[in-house]
Amino acid sequence: MNAIYILWLRELKRYTRSRAQIIASLGQPMLYLLVLGFGLGPIFKRAGAGNYLQFVAPGVIGMSVLFSSIFSGLGLLWDRQFGFLKETMVAPVPRLQIMIGRTLGGATVACIQGVLVMVLCLVFGFRPTSFTAIPVALGFMVLIAVLFAALGMAIGSGLQDMQGFQLIMNFLVMPIYFLSGAMFPLNTDIALPLKYATRIDPLSYGIDGMRHAFGSPNVAFPPTMNASVLVVVGVILLVFGAWRFTKIEI
Repeated sequence: MNAIYILWLRELKRYTRSRAQIIASLGQPMLYLLVLGFGLGPIFKRAGAGNYLQFVAPGVIGMSVLFSSIFSGLGLLWDRQFGFLKETMVAPVPRLQIMIGRTLGGATVACIQGVLVMVLCLVFGFRPTSFTAIPVALGFMVLIAVLFAALGMAIGSGLQDMQGFQLIMNFLVMPIYFLSGAMFPLNTDIALPLKYATRIDPLSYGIDGMRHAFGSPNVAFPPTMNASVLVVVGVILLVFGAWRFTKIEI
């Protein structure tokens, strides 16, 4: 357990000591909130679908958690390049504990990032129907962060260079985000192939769960279904990520 805590703490300190990273990571969510929240708001309202900022804010929070958690696997490649991973792997510590510590560290950083973006949404005018529902939304943030941090670790474990990781991440992250219903309602009449694609995207259930918690409009799934899908997929990816991590060759 000490190894898990130390690796978790290392990821947390590395994030908190980089103020430039914290500030820069808020730029893209701010752009989405300003351009989409206020730009598409009048169109959304004329269509009788309510306030678009209320709808899109959970999607922007989910985007921040997704990006931060899945790109935590990039740190694995940095550690491989600079030799820290080799020192960690030869230590008398089970590899499973190393993987869990790094995954939890990446998930914690992603949750912090999500909370910062949520505060930013509140500044720009987003209002939950009840502030007592925020802990439920935080629970969905944790599930999203753990799920995609495990996916990032699984992918990072099988790569040798950062260029390959960035290509795979760009190939995966943007479809995952845009198919999650963060920008458009999933409970509307959409093309059948797109509908199936959104149903197999785990981020869809995380963002929809946050919309339930915040009382945002246009939810698509029951809250219990959202939580169950995230837990099941998260466990599968944790097991898969742990298996991939044990196969790393230094």
